[in-house]
Amino acid sequence: MHNEFTAIIEEEDGWFIAYCPEIPGANGQGRTIEESRQSLAGAIALILEDRRDDALRGVPEDAIHETVVLH
Repeated sequence: MHNEFTAIIEEEDGWFIAYCPEIPGANGQGRTIEESRQSLAGAIALILEDRRDDALRGVPEDAIHETVVLH
């Protein structure tokens, strides 16, 4: 389950539109399924990075920061 998300891909007017139901606002598009998947992956990465940065604002400097990895 590490870094795995659902991609829903639909075709519309010659474009493939992708979205991730686990991450609201994560959307991608492309002329091919692969392009839409890559576009979606980029959107997911940007959203998660922004959410992490936002969540860490105001955390005391002396607080312990660790990384938790799910397998």
